[in-house]
Amino acid sequence: MLKNIDIAIDIFKVALYYYCQKVGIKMAREVIGRCPVCSEALEVTELTCPACNTRISGNFKMCKFCSLSDEHKYFAEVFIKNRGNIKEVEKELGISYPTVRGRLDALIRALGYPVDSAADQADAKEYAEKRMEVLDKLARGEISATEAARLIRNLGSR
Repeated sequence: MLKNIDIAIDIFKVALYYYCQKVGIKMAREVIGRCPVCSEALEVTELTCPACNTRISGNFKMCKFCSLSDEHKYFAEVFIKNRGNIKEVEKELGISYPTVRGRLDALIRALGYPVDSAADQADAKEYAEKRMEVLDKLARGEISATEAARLIRNLGSR
């Protein structure tokens, strides 16, 4: 389904560009990294200097970031802007620690790098154990529901 959304976004961008050209609005086009028809990686075949109009033809590979989906690019931008601080990413995107980790892992995979699943499993196990400790304290009446909610929210702020 995300592939279809990416294709629809790319088609919308192209339509918007041509509309802007038609009504006289100058708009810079973002380079798309994936084919809007089959979703395979695109290659650049010509480079042009806007100052002197020199043209260089050939087959040039695009950078890894160019082939990322818009969702991955946006997440990478937010992650970098927040200097990798997962708690800040959580706040900005309004998502939980495990969701931030999942999106980060998906981004790492999209860039072609392996994700250490053993470390992920250890983190998930640690998170689950700490969460259960908080819930046990709540069940025993040692903490209030408000305090339990705060502690669980803060589990991801390692």
